[in-house]
Amino acid sequence: MHAPEITVAPAPLDAILPFREAYRREVACQIIKDAWHRRGFTTPWLLQLDGAVAGYGATGGGPGEPHDTLMEFYLVPEARGEGRRLFEALLAASRPAWIEAQTNDPFLHLRVYDTGRAWTAPTILFADQHTTHHPAPGVTLRRLTEADRAGAFPHTTEPVGEWGLDREGRIVATGGLFYHYNPPYGDLYMEVDPAFRGRGYATWLLQELKRICREGDHVPAARCDAGNAASRRALERAGMLPCGRVLRSRI
Repeated sequence: MHAPEITVAPAPLDAILPFREAYRREVACQIIKDAWHRRGFTTPWLLQLDGAVAGYGATGGGPGEPHDTLMEFYLVPEARGEGRRLFEALLAASRPAWIEAQTNDPFLHLRVYDTGRAWTAPTILFADQHTTHHPAPGVTLRRLTEADRAGAFPHTTEPVGEWGLDREGRIVATGGLFYHYNPPYGDLYMEVDPAFRGRGYATWLLQELKRICREGDHVPAARCDAGNAASRRALERAGMLPCGRVLRSRI
């Protein structure tokens, strides 16, 4: 029986875009590094079987870093029977040092266990599961002015958000939404002034950011470091539940 000939070669981003759209539809979740392609942080690889496009892969790295992390792998349905051979050919051509995948990505994440070693799962991914109706805990939500933002409490993990919680004239928490991920997702972020933590402000702010996101015809999503127990509790109380992890491993 003839084994189709496999070719793998770097390709311009335009060459893989139709297949990335199919990939986005099939994974049906927020892809947290979706914007890396538009920012030039990736090298796309076109996969072919007997000259016909079988799918694509992508290696990438942060700003100024080598593109040595395998981060996407997608095959068209008719090529999936050759998935193992195509994946091995992609590894041989791209020679990544790392592999990284979301566990809610059905195309790549299981290959982390097969290919990687000493993997870690540093990031928890969240999806919106239900609407909450927590009352305002003595604060009001308002859009921040430039003066508000300039005078905000020092932020250590997130940027100063577009929205803030006002407690008697003092901004005690800020947050916002990033929309540069794959549509229609909006990524929630927030930070609470350390002097005002433990009062339910984070939960209520996330709840209201979810409402703003939905009103703009976007789908709320979020992520947090696995070790950040306080953020995880706030997200879950606001109706966001874990939907996956980011796995990372050396190859």
